[in-house]
Amino acid sequence: MLKHATTVPPDDEGGVAPGRRIYHVDMDAFFASVEQRDNPRLRGLPVIVGGDGRRGVVAAASYEARLAGVRSAMPAGRAHRLCPQAVFVAPRHAHYRAVSAVLFEILHRWSDRVEGVSIDEAYLDMSEGLADVDVLSNARALKRRISAEIGLTASIGIGSSKLVAKLASAYDKPDGLTWVRSGREREFLDPLPVSQLQGVGPATAARLNDGGILTIGQLRRTAPELLQPVFGRQIERFVARAAGIDEREVHGDRERRSISQEETFEADLVEFDEVEAIIRLQAGKCVEKLRQNGLFARSVHIKLRSGGFSTLTRSRTLGGWTRSPELIAEAAIEMARAWARYQARLSLRLVGVGVANLNAAPASDELLAADPAGPQQRAGPE
Repeated sequence: MLKHATTVPPDDEGGVAPGRRIYHVDMDAFFASVEQRDNPRLRGLPVIVGGDGRRGVVAAASYEARLAGVRSAMPAGRAHRLCPQAVFVAPRHAHYRAVSAVLFEILHRWSDRVEGVSIDEAYLDMSEGLADVDVLSNARALKRRISAEIGLTASIGIGSSKLVAKLASAYDKPDGLTWVRSGREREFLDPLPVSQLQGVGPATAARLNDGGILTIGQLRRTAPELLQPVFGRQIERFVARAAGIDEREVHGDRERRSISQEETFEADLVEFDEVEAIIRLQAGKCVEKLRQNGLFARSVHIKLRSGGFSTLTRSRTLGGWTRSPELIAEAAIEMARAWARYQARLSLRLVGVGVANLNAAPASDELLAADPAGPQQRAGPE
């Protein structure tokens, strides 16, 4: 089994192994996990994000709900029948985007080449300068950083191509880490169901299964003339994929998804006045970066880490676009104050403020008041 990492020894323990190393980072049940993180009463329960009305559709399901057979895009009525005890939660897409912005900020710290696939999924090209012996420790460090900063788990697959990395990330979910070393791609791919091969949909998988082709390995070993009726002109591409051949590049997207400032203190902060002063300072620095990049923000997030090293993140979507330090600071302070009300004793070793949901040219009627930058300056850097 290829749990967490292949057991095949690396070719060179001391140097950088040849070829590409692609990470595929995929958050675990993202929408449902955010809801369970934000509401401790939902933890351990089957949670379904989506409408529960007659025409409702499942947007996401926690792993507890998935055990009952609930899946994304399933009608809510069927989900109810499969999992009567499920808790339905209305989706908060703006909030999920704000959490995603923090995630991508972390990913860009790890690599200059990050290609976002969706709100909770991305490829990272880690081919340059990473010694073979350090691959797993680097991926584990990334998983720990994601967990520490946004309180969620991610599964990471590592391979020589996008195709292999994506299949590897799904291999041991949730909270998995699977590395398919270069040269071991066929060993990993061959036992997998043919339906897992990218581009093979349910109808195509059914045709292949009817012909006795159940696994990717069987597809790879099947004579091309027997596959021609199924794949047509695409036959060479699918045979190459079955062998793990995928030359697609990771197209780095350096568009800023968020801007943040944070500070760790030698002595814990114990007075909220101190926290408020730090937040106002950090909001001002975020606004400086917004202006430098000609951007406006619509979401504000905070990060607070206690003296006991527990980390809280909260986000809020504003009613319009802004780069006003006062508006950003007030939103962050309100979130921090709401958290502090429920603490028996304030003790913070880290405070962070960030902005997300960025836009270079919002409509003038969507700009919030009290923005000293003014709508006329929204189109470019200052």
